[in-house]
Amino acid sequence: MMGEAKRTEYSPLLTPLGSGFMTEEDYRLQFWPQLEGAVRMLLTQEPGVYMKISYEQMYSCVYKCVCQQFAERMYSDLRHTITQHLQHMAVQLQNCSETQVLGQFHHILKQYTQALGGIVPIFNYLNRFYVVPRMKSDLRRELTKLFTQYIVDLHIARVLALLEDAQTRPFAVHPTVASEIVSSLYSFSQEYAQLNPGLFAKYIPNILPPTRLEDIPVYIEETQRLQRELTGCQDFNRLGHIRKRTNEDEPVNR
Repeated sequence: MMGEAKRTEYSPLLTPLGSGFMTEEDYRLQFWPQLEGAVRMLLTQEPGVYMKISYEQMYSCVYKCVCQQFAERMYSDLRHTITQHLQHMAVQLQNCSETQVLGQFHHILKQYTQALGGIVPIFNYLNRFYVVPRMKSDLRRELTKLFTQYIVDLHIARVLALLEDAQTRPFAVHPTVASEIVSSLYSFSQEYAQLNPGLFAKYIPNILPPTRLEDIPVYIEETQRLQRELTGCQDFNRLGHIRKRTNEDEPVNR
């Protein structure tokens, strides 16, 4: 017990392994805990906030593990850690009220996208020498698949329904939020657009077939309906009134 307690005090990234051989215990108690800690930090940091992580130290850790034949074990552990996080996020999203879903989905989306920007570089050596040759894929693609499996596929019907409903209520959802959600879904898989082509066409070009001559009256009516809705919107009228008053107060150049 005393020997084991002393063993956990050194940093394997700063202290070389005496024989140059990494045991399963070395990996389990020394190397992977450091990597897992960095991954969890990246997964939980707020969008736009970047925690201080020694990428050089983490990359060195990955390099040593891959060279010591722990690539498959590390890839499995990485997937397990990320899957646990996504399952937790999915439960939070499921418990959101209808008014919170889009905001929470957008937050999770941005948070995970940012996290991948840190995780993928850390595990670049694993990607090059295990994921790419063994799985004929790449790490970012495989980790994105986890996100679609545990978050998108479970909640996309609800998210698209709320986005569609928001189209009938101007300013119900911030335009940037709606645009980023739809654009991200389309980048994950273009097949998602088939679930609601009309909605995706508002943000992604060339989703719908070319306009036919006989469809023009329909588009005119849709434009007029949107104009009527905007006119009846209190915020829209208030902004228009302020703009009008401002123009009235400006001096007239004669």
